[in-house]
Amino acid sequence: MPVILQVSNLVKRFGQLTAVNDISFEIYQGSCFGLLGPNGAGKTTTIEMMEGIKTPDAGTIRYQGEALGQQFRNEAGIMFQTTALQEFITVREIMVQFSRFYPNTSSIDELAERYALHEFLNQDTRKLSGGQKQRLLLAMALINKPKILFLDEPTTGLDPQSRRNLWKQVQLVKEQGATILLTTHYMEEAYELCDEIAIMDHGRIIAHDAPDALLAAHFDDVVVQIHAKDIPREIGEKEFQAIYRNDSAHILTGDVNKTIEHLLHFDIPLDRLRIRARDLEDLFLELTGKELRA
Repeated sequence: MPVILQVSNLVKRFGQLTAVNDISFEIYQGSCFGLLGPNGAGKTTTIEMMEGIKTPDAGTIRYQGEALGQQFRNEAGIMFQTTALQEFITVREIMVQFSRFYPNTSSIDELAERYALHEFLNQDTRKLSGGQKQRLLLAMALINKPKILFLDEPTTGLDPQSRRNLWKQVQLVKEQGATILLTTHYMEEAYELCDEIAIMDHGRIIAHDAPDALLAAHFDDVVVQIHAKDIPREIGEKEFQAIYRNDSAHILTGDVNKTIEHLLHFDIPLDRLRIRARDLEDLFLELTGKELRA
């Protein structure tokens, strides 16, 4: 696949703070690229430079081999992390208003049908639910038929049903040929949607590859997960080096049978035991040492 967006040696400083510190990566046409990291890692600053909102202090960003210019602005769609919709106008009116920024646009009625907005087209934007607002923002980001779509934490605050519905819509956008750059705090979302991910911390990229390749490179064990009330902390931490997180004890092991035998030796009940492969949340915590924060 050809490269659609190339970031080379990007740097951004705010006074004495280097928010983005000499990062480079490429995004391939038709792929979904995930940019992950804890708050303060430099993700949003990176995204804003790639969108043309902030100017880098050093480095280059090239869209289809050229510096960001009018072609990029016409062909990029952006769904910001937070967007204040204009009030006292209808959904249709705000979509019409937004479509006038571009020379080539999609049909508003087709977008409304695709993203289940047709029932709300004549409704005041102030009366939209969270899920309805997110669908409207996605439709607005797609109104110019973008070749590259920026989604900055698009599902934050949505209930699980609305989140999965948005995932389906993003998958459809990708299937239609658009390239997607996604930031998210939901590791399941990143695994579900992204072909490649880059994890940032302290302004640098500390890991970059396909999700399964990253997991295979960093882990050769599994997690035996037990309800925290079923395994006393003094036993869990001393005998199993368990990590207690929320209501569960997580035991990392390369030999599940031996671990279960050891648990039975201490009369630990197994009726709520769960065995799972390592996931992106484990990788995130392993690399950054920081809890996920929404």
